[in-house]
Amino acid sequence: MSKMELRIAEQSDCPRLLVLIQELADYEKAPEEVTVTLEEFVDAGFGAHKVWTAFVVEADEKIVGFALYYTRYSTWKGCRLYLEDFIVTEEYRGRGVGKLLFERVMQEAKDKNYNGMVWQVLDWNEPAINFYNKYAAQIEEGWLNVSFSKAQISEL
Repeated sequence: MSKMELRIAEQSDCPRLLVLIQELADYEKAPEEVTVTLEEFVDAGFGAHKVWTAFVVEADEKIVGFALYYTRYSTWKGCRLYLEDFIVTEEYRGRGVGKLLFERVMQEAKDKNYNGMVWQVLDWNEPAINFYNKYAAQIEEGWLNVSFSKAQISEL
């Protein structure tokens, strides 16, 4: 493997990031759940009302992993970094890419003086849980995800 480069995502990275997002959805057994268009994704990351930032790792002249985050506000805890997506393509797992990305996101939370960092992990994803346990992450039980789709909201 060639040298790994960690950097902030650029707009031109978005098509590759969507490929990795689909890989993550496939791994999480929800391939049909990715409905965002490239245009929506680019606008949310680089448009007038930017909501997300991402770090990417390049190796062998391609992006092999990324961590996408945004600010989440908790009325109980204040501003926290929310790690939305964290993926290393299967071929590059176990090579330090995840450690590089995860520690960079933690540093970002520290640099921005956030009151913490939060994310989700599926209860069956043992490799991810084992990775987070290396950092002594607190894995909560008892919370259920609740959501509305765009179609449901438009019917209100």
